[in-house]
Amino acid sequence: MVNNAATVGRSGVHDFILIRTSAVVLALYVFYILGFFVTTPDVTYELWQGFFANICTKIFTIVALFALLIHAWIGIWQVLSDYVKPAFFRGVLQFLFAVTLLAYLVTGFLTVWGV
Repeated sequence: MVNNAATVGRSGVHDFILIRTSAVVLALYVFYILGFFVTTPDVTYELWQGFFANICTKIFTIVALFALLIHAWIGIWQVLSDYVKPAFFRGVLQFLFAVTLLAYLVTGFLTVWGV
């Protein structure tokens, strides 16, 4: 069996479960946001700010952000491992994507908890 250092102990089944779970979390979050728009006749800035000031919305948004980043990381890793064959170039791209996703995580935290 060939070990890949970029997998960090993950297996195909583990990735499959993470992708499917993150997709379900993201779908539920979309329905949550859509539910707000369907049940609110006039969306104003004050209502939108109040909606995101709610602790449940903040937590659900952070969970959805984690799900999105997990989904993106596994997808990026799969595409890079399939289509970028030089190990050094693939490693550089994985590093750049990891830094970008980390920046998204920090920005998401600051945005959600800054409301």
